[in-house]
Formats: sequence, C-alpha cells, structure tokens
Amino acid sequence: MRVAALYDIHGNLPALEAVLAEVGEDVDRIVVGGDFIGGPFSAATLERLRGLGERAVWLRGNAERELVEQPPAREGGPPPGELERLRSQLTDEQVEFAYGLPASVRLDVDGLGSVLFCHATPWNDLDIVTPLTSDLRIERILEGVDADLVVAGHTHMQDRRPRWINPGSVGMPYEDVDGAYWALLGPTVDLQRTTYDRAALGGHEYPQATRQEAAEYFESLVDE
Repeated sequence: MRVAALYDIHGNLPALEAVLAEVGEDVDRIVVGGDFIGGPFSAATLERLRGLGERAVWLRGNAERELVEQPPAREGGPPPGELERLRSQLTDEQVEFAYGLPASVRLDVDGLGSVLFCHATPWNDLDIVTPLTSDLRIERILEGVDADLVVAGHTHMQDRRPRWINPGSVGMPYEDVDGAYWALLGPTVDLQRTTYDRAALGGHEYPQATRQEAAEYFESLVDE
C-alpha cells in the first residue's frame, strides 16, 4: 500500500486540486488528516474529497470538532465569529459528516509498517509539535503508542523524525517557500511540495508566517 497524506487543507480548493493532480492514480489511499474546512471553499473542498470515494481515508481535526463543540477561548484559537462563518458555509449534513469522523486511523504501509494517522498527537487534536520540539518531548508523546510511525499535522510545518512525520499543510502552510505541502508514504517517506495558482483564491488571503516565526510562536504556547 502507498498513501498520500493531505493535512490542513483549510478550504483551499485550488491547492487541493493541484495536489490531487500530482498524486494521480499511483497511490492506494489518500488520508485526509483533519482541518479540511476553513478558508473560502469549505463546502466545495469537502465535496471534492468525498468524490474520491473509497480511496479517501478520513480523520477529524480540531476545526471539524469545533463546528459542534464550542471551544473555550484559547491563545491561537479561532478568531471571534470564525466558527459561525464556517458553519454558515456548510449544510447540516456536511457538519454531521465532518464531526462524526474518527480521531485517528491506522494503515499498514509498504516499507513503513503500522502507521497511525492523527491530527495533532495520538492523545488529542490540539497538542503542539513543531520543528523546534525536542526529540525527548516527542518520545514522551509517543510513549505507549503501538505504531511504527505516527503521522500528524496541526502546526502546518513539514517535519521528519525517526517515528514522527508532519506532512505540512496543503492549504495554509507556514513555510519559507510558497506552495502546497503533503507527504507520500510507502515504501519510503517523501515530503512533497506542489505549486498552484494562488490567483484562483479570488483575493482570499491566508495567514502567512515563516517556519521559524510559526514554530517560535507555537512553542510559546506549550505548557510542559
């Protein structure tokens, strides 16, 4: 089995279309790693992904969970009115579908063994891991996790450790080079970058930050 891991699309349909064109038919499964809603094309992004049929393997991110579970205010959380705006873009059926997705999925991937896919960490969808996170802290996060490899997103930066992979963000990356970021798994791990026409966003602007800026900010939120 070969798998494309597409995380944190955030309603960026042009970026998603470019990545799917590059993925082509050469992979067996496409893991939708949560936070696929948000941005200007949430409903269309959801339906495009549902059109993949059985090739798509879904899991829920905090954005989909918070459509239903009103979150407490937190640093780095959704700005006021954002969740209401997102819900207004989606039908009740789409909200129910997104909220009902599992928190994690497990696949056996050629050359990599048992791979656990989750949104942030195996324990919840909000924990922060960045390229600045120490190997020791990642080891603590992975204690008790029965998997050869964990694939997680949430912080929108590609990262690769011995048992930990962040594929990056398709729709809203915090990287020093523009594009859509994802990963191809099996039999090796290949971190990918795909270019797309940003003019197709129709003037919508996603938050921008370099890897260093984003990593330092996110790490400032971590309570060890």
